[in-house]
Formats: sequence, structure tokens, C-alpha cells
Amino acid sequence: QVQLVESGGGLVQPGGSLRLSCVGSGIIFNIYNMGWYRQAPGKQRELVASVNKNSGINRNYADSVKGRFTISRDNAKKMVYLQMNSLKPEDTAVYYCNRGGWGSSPFASWGQGTQVTVSS
Repeated sequence: QVQLVESGGGLVQPGGSLRLSCVGSGIIFNIYNMGWYRQAPGKQRELVASVNKNSGINRNYADSVKGRFTISRDNAKKMVYLQMNSLKPEDTAVYYCNRGGWGSSPFASWGQGTQVTVSS
């Protein structure tokens, strides 16, 4: 049973930073490409960042976050991180981690997500 638990969200002013964390269990973590998704109110869930399996050297970003967000992983800890800098109000959403990137579809099971609110 795949279990993903996200944390680290909160309320931050525009221009601020947050670091999201995700821990996985029930899976052989390092063999999957992993990604961070977000869903804003009234919008579809979108993949914003992904990191490749095993080495984690390759990373992809949505144009909307490129240059501001950095995804990384620690396979030994079964963790994926999302460092978010220069946050904008349009980054406000619930953020989730799951399998993703390079054609990988997400696991059917999603975590509860972590709310990020960017507002002055």
C-alpha cells in the first residue's frame, strides 16, 4: 500500500520561501520518478516539478515555476522535497507529491496534501 505524506506548507507573503517535504512508504522508492503536483481552487491538478528515479540528477519544471522552485530527493530517507522561492499569489494551492514525470502516471493513492497560501 503506497502512502505519501506531505508537509511544510503554510501562509507566506509574496516573495517569500517555503520548503515542502514528502515521505513515502510501501514502495521501493528509488525506482520511481517522483513529482510535485498542485491544485488551486477551481482548477485541475497540475504537475509542477519532477525528479528522475534513482540518481535524481534530471529535473523538469513547469514554465510557471522554472527558476523559482527546486525539486530534490533523498532515496535513503524516501523523501522528496520542493524548495519554493520568490513565491507569488498564483502559487497558492494544495501541493501533493506522487509518481510523475517522463510519462509516469501517478499512483492511485494520494496523500492529504499541504496547503500553500501566498498572500500579503
